[in-house]
Amino acid sequence: MERGSDKLSPRQDEEMKHELQGRLRADHPTRVEEWRDPEPLAEDDPALAAGPVGRPGAPGEDPLQELRLDLARHLGRHGFPADRGQLEGDLTARHAPDRLVEAVRRLPADRSFVDVQDVVTTLGRSGD
Repeated sequence: MERGSDKLSPRQDEEMKHELQGRLRADHPTRVEEWRDPEPLAEDDPALAAGPVGRPGAPGEDPLQELRLDLARHLGRHGFPADRGQLEGDLTARHAPDRLVEAVRRLPADRSFVDVQDVVTTLGRSGD
């Protein structure tokens, strides 16, 4: 049902969608004026920019804490209890970084894990 309050005709609307498709799919800035593009992060930016503000400790201080946060972000709470194969499958299905998949592959195969903390504690004991 059309309300009649559109500013453009259906033909003009389709034409504008077609014009914007290239911009939306582009993998690079599409503005002519360089000053309008957002400035990328510099190599010497503080580490705080890489993680959420207010997190105890600076990023990179505790690798187990960072691992716990990354695993929790990709696994969530709903897939537990789970064994190593299920965790690896979930991470792969959610396109998790390879380092997380490799960490889960180091878990014992004969055990079920109740949550992310259990996974990280086991990895911590194994020397990760």
